Amino acid sequence: MALEEWIVRFVGEFRARWSPNTLQAYERDLKQLCAWLARRGITDVAVLSTREIRTFIADKLAEGKSKASVSRQLSCYRSFFAFLEREGAIERDILQLLTLPKRDKPVPKYLYQEEVSQLLDHIDGRDFASLRDRALLECIYASGVRVSECVSIDIGDFSLSDGYAYIMGKGGKERYVLLGSKAIAALQRYLDARGTVATCSALFVNQRGTRLSDRSVRRILDQRLREVPGLRHIHVHGLRHSFATHLLDGGADLRSVQELLGHASLSSTQIYTHTSRERLTKVYLEAHPRAELK
Repeated sequence: MALEEWIVRFVGEFRARWSPNTLQAYERDLKQLCAWLARRGITDVAVLSTREIRTFIADKLAEGKSKASVSRQLSCYRSFFAFLEREGAIERDILQLLTLPKRDKPVPKYLYQEEVSQLLDHIDGRDFASLRDRALLECIYASGVRVSECVSIDIGDFSLSDGYAYIMGKGGKERYVLLGSKAIAALQRYLDARGTVATCSALFVNQRGTRLSDRSVRRILDQRLREVPGLRHIHVHGLRHSFATHLLDGGADLRSVQELLGHASLSSTQIYTHTSRERLTKVYLEAHPRAELK
């Protein structure tokens, strides 16, 4: 049976199990491979070898495709060739021993400690929006929570006297995060103003008294960053990156930072060691009398 026919059967078998988006992406990836092989005169799956797949992947990377994109395609092909083996179309799955390209981990964007201070100290008004925005951004930076976790916090989920908040994180995993003295003070000021507008149990509310959305938090940060001349732009997740980087700069161990961030794997936290090293290198080169680079 021709390769194109096997693709139709593969997509048909999984139509009821996968989402339409997944099916569409898999079908597109398989048709790309099919067209690439056809240009080389290969239409029968029985004559395929690992060598052709490796060459296809190398070509995609040479075209400028990201490693993440190629890894996703290869995951699709693995599912397809496992299907072919089960159906008896091939004697063995030629992709079993083919490894995924190692993904590049981008260095997270973050603000330096002095930049965070400029951002937060600039929000010093006494109107509701200023009190809320200061408390909101102080809370994210102090605790390292994701924006989705922050907007989901309810009034009963934190204790200012004890300095912690209860978080329901990714995958339904629960954890407690800590709130520093600056965040606690900002939250206390905000709570007085919140009581006059809130119509729900959410900690952070909009002017109508309903829960803030993720998008609203992003707009708030964008606006506050624009108000400080010369301050670099970061996405709201950059405050979480800043939290982790500054902890490591201050001597915190990686395991503790992992727990505070709610990472399931230490490898997810290790990305911050690079940023921390960069910061330390910069300080060293500026401060050490014999470190000047010629």
